[in-house]
Amino acid sequence: MIKKMFAAFVMLFLATAAYAQDETTTTTTSDVDPIVTENTTTSTVTSTSDSTTTVISPPPSAISPSINNSTSDLCTVGVSGAVQTQILGISAGSTVRDMNCEKLKNASLLYDMGMKVAAVSVMCQDPRVFQAMMDAGTPCPIDGTIGEEAKSAWEDPENEYKRPDSPQSSRGMNIDPETRTTIIGGAVVLGLLAILLGG
Repeated sequence: MIKKMFAAFVMLFLATAAYAQDETTTTTTSDVDPIVTENTTTSTVTSTSDSTTTVISPPPSAISPSINNSTSDLCTVGVSGAVQTQILGISAGSTVRDMNCEKLKNASLLYDMGMKVAAVSVMCQDPRVFQAMMDAGTPCPIDGTIGEEAKSAWEDPENEYKRPDSPQSSRGMNIDPETRTTIIGGAVVLGLLAILLGG
């Protein structure tokens, strides 16, 4: 009995009402004239505008060039810089030879080729290595001599100018042209910077 009542309840909720549709046809006839209007308008617009636009933006940047030498087997160091003012920007870059690196590579290459005395001689161009070799009792080679003969030759006053630790030695005083050019270029950039910031 409860099942039948429940089924009837469900049927009642699911049932929808159906209505019949009425069809009406209307026909209208009108003899009214349409309303026509005519309008003529003349207008003149005069506009005067005075405007000022100020654009505030930062000056373009001087970006220093990147000099990549990380994957090369060259003894060079990249140096670059940039200076920017409100008017002018300057950027420059160059490579500088690392003489100590070259000395080490040359000595290593000579040693690998079996030229051990020549490799030691290249290393002895550094005053610190020269003095260390003298202190150890194994003087640097000179004019094809090694050992005690080399020590006597180094102590001879005639060879004083050949010693890398001598004040008379010209080895430390020479500046190669590439280094001189780098120094001059750096001085010019610093001079321009001083002019631009002072003005």
